[in-house]
Amino acid sequence: MLVFLLTFIVLIVFQPLLKKYMPQAPVPQKPSVAEKAESNPSSASSIGASSNISPAATRSSKASSAIKTGANANQQAAAESETVIESDLYKITFTNRGAQVKSWILKKFNNDAQNGPVDLVSTAASQKYGYPLSLWVYDEALRNKLSSVLYVPSSEGEQSAPAQISFEYADRDVVVRKTFHFDQSYVLNVETSVVYKGSEIFAAPAWPSGFGDELTPASYTVARIDYHNDASTERSTFIFPSYITRMPVKSVSSGNTLKGEFQWAGTGDQYFTAIFIPADPQGIGLVTLRNPIEVPTKPGSNELSKVDVLGAAVGPISGPTAERMYVGPKELAVLDAVSVPRIRNGNPNLGGIVDFGRLEIVARPLFLWLKWTYNHVVANWGWAIVLQTLIITVALLPLRITQMKSMLKMQRVAPQIKSIQEKYKKYSLRDPRKAAMNEEISAIYKKEGVNPAGGCLPMIIQLPFLWAYYSMLRDALDLRHAHWLWIHDLSARDPYFILPIVMVVSMVAMQRITPQAGMDPAQQKMMTLMMPLMMGFIFFNLAAGLNLYYAETNLISMAQQAIMNRTSLGREMREMMEKRARKKEK
Repeated sequence: MLVFLLTFIVLIVFQPLLKKYMPQAPVPQKPSVAEKAESNPSSASSIGASSNISPAATRSSKASSAIKTGANANQQAAAESETVIESDLYKITFTNRGAQVKSWILKKFNNDAQNGPVDLVSTAASQKYGYPLSLWVYDEALRNKLSSVLYVPSSEGEQSAPAQISFEYADRDVVVRKTFHFDQSYVLNVETSVVYKGSEIFAAPAWPSGFGDELTPASYTVARIDYHNDASTERSTFIFPSYITRMPVKSVSSGNTLKGEFQWAGTGDQYFTAIFIPADPQGIGLVTLRNPIEVPTKPGSNELSKVDVLGAAVGPISGPTAERMYVGPKELAVLDAVSVPRIRNGNPNLGGIVDFGRLEIVARPLFLWLKWTYNHVVANWGWAIVLQTLIITVALLPLRITQMKSMLKMQRVAPQIKSIQEKYKKYSLRDPRKAAMNEEISAIYKKEGVNPAGGCLPMIIQLPFLWAYYSMLRDALDLRHAHWLWIHDLSARDPYFILPIVMVVSMVAMQRITPQAGMDPAQQKMMTLMMPLMMGFIFFNLAAGLNLYYAETNLISMAQQAIMNRTSLGREMREMMEKRARKKEK
């Protein structure tokens, strides 16, 4: 530390002497416009022909010149105006105040609470924290300025896609240009550049304030930041063959910048997403945004709850921004069709944005099968679930038969197992002689061909399907607002709780008719009631589609069990259970 301090003092002391006595490098002088024209006649002729350039091209030329030279030419609109870009999929309203979006309507998706199509712009949050396609810079004062000044638009009024719109602004300190190109899809091209006091600065296009379909506190809790790069972190979910990082609300640090190689990045909620796709994945900055806001506890309620709204800004760390952007539904088929730049462990499309959970290897094929059933067999998502559940449950019948055989074998060896346990009852669990008890029990299992886990196999096999259905109904947009009989939305809870009740009653009945190997009759009676009630409590507010799957599984399993109870295998098990119960009573 002393050496560094002395070195610093020497440099400071000798700085004036160096400036006085050392020779200074000459400053190169830029040639004048006349000298340029004299040395390059073609440039002079091009200047003379400038009167034939269109007004839009002239504005673009002036902005480009201002960006390159840092000229202080003022360029701003006199009044606020709007431009509307419309296609069969969307209707987007730009305002030249901040050159940003004030309304982004998706025509094919309804919002029941708003009695109309979904508007992805959250008005309350955007007024406070910024509208979509605003620019995020580190200087807060400059950020507010860029979002409030009046830009000069290349066009006004209504346009039909494909369309392009540009916004330009310039004053003595800053020169800004923003260009957006729209086609007939949910993908748009974004080009932006900001020169501040003669230097290009980081100014990333942003989606800063959540989504307009977030109307309740619960809808804000499922929002997140999604991105894909070539590194896995503790927050990553494995999506073969790459890693998708999903940052839930509590993990997002507002104003934090993540730098690296990004294939895509952005923010989303349960059903919609705004994802930036850089043209060059190298050297990209992702700014994560998280800000508090108060929203009604229920739509129309005066009671307010404090929640956090998420946003993201994505762009190159240095230089102007050139990227694509997907703004639309988390519809698997649509996302799979959007190509993205490849990186080492990247997917070729945006399909990984749909979160099927850690059991995606089961959930994604199950959903694709369900969608095929909907498209080709029965055009109703509820009946498609009914048909798929029937096939899955019947396919698991051999495992149920195996389970019954395993339970029967367990019943046969139960007296021998109990005798061995009584012999070693006096020893504590830490006593080495307890190991001999386990060896004797294992020897009996091996001799009789008993697998203690065999009775649990059908339940273990069933769990991935149950979890896969939960994941599908949580994030699969296709099941949003899907009707079936009295249910208006299979992704929401049953409005009359009929399916949860059917599930509980069927579980009680299933427990009663299924022989329980090695279980005390008193314990069996308790489990017959306690387990269904616990499951009913868990499933009470879960998606109706999930309750439909589980309730139907129980009903089909009951029919299977009733038939199997009449077979020789079933009768033998019932007799052994009744005999054991009679011994307990004596």
